[in-house]
Amino acid sequence: MLVQIEDWREYISDGGKFLHTAVNAAEKRPEVFTPEILYNLTAMAIEKFCMGYLMYHGDLADNHTMADLAEAVERHAGPQPELTEKLLFLDSFQEICDLSTYKRRPPNKEEIVQILAIGQEVNNFVSSKIELPPSSSPT
Repeated sequence: MLVQIEDWREYISDGGKFLHTAVNAAEKRPEVFTPEILYNLTAMAIEKFCMGYLMYHGDLADNHTMADLAEAVERHAGPQPELTEKLLFLDSFQEICDLSTYKRRPPNKEEIVQILAIGQEVNNFVSSKIELPPSSSPT
């Protein structure tokens, strides 16, 4: 029996807002919103989408790295090798969970196009897997 975790809809909605902000910022204000900022906005969107999806299924990820989110999503959606590969690509920009191996690499402008597309793909994936009332569909 599915026992949803309260507020999952809010996470999906917040993901849509983060992604919308990132896409608009990339198009309209690239001089202000650096690739690093756009990466972080998109990563927050993806985290919110995945956490909303997991909460919808009464589950949570062990941690909030993209690898952990992908693994948790696959518990409910089955293997998603292409999506997992894209999420692991996002993890390649920062490894911040272990202070002894902490590293960051800001994405370049070309990678931002790919990162934004991954954000939209995660949005579409989650939207296709859960039932949302029409008025609360993510962006």
